[in-house]
Amino acid sequence: QVQLVESGGGLVQAGGSLRLSCVVSKSASDDYTLGWFRQAPGLDREFVSAISGSGGTTFYALSVKGRFTISRDNAKNAVYLQMNSLKSEDTAVYYCAASRTITDSIGSYTNWGQGTQVTVSA
Repeated sequence: QVQLVESGGGLVQAGGSLRLSCVVSKSASDDYTLGWFRQAPGLDREFVSAISGSGGTTFYALSVKGRFTISRDNAKNAVYLQMNSLKSEDTAVYYCAASRTITDSIGSYTNWGQGTQVTVSA
């Protein structure tokens, strides 16, 4: 069973930056694609970004492309989300998740962290 723990959320002003981290309980090997999702109050959870096990393939939602960068360090069993030029609409709980397939489809992610709150003030 893969366990994931996010950190790095917080309160930031619009235009600012945050870096989210997610530590995975077992070796973040080629077996797992790691993704970031977010859920704002009253809305469905949505895809943000994902990175394949090797790091060679990345996915981004159109709403964050050019502002967010995903990366991973398999030696540290970790995945990161660098968020720049943050907007108020980025406010949400951000979740890290793992999938056995290289995908941006939320239904394919079987293991989830508990989430970390990101609040962007206007």
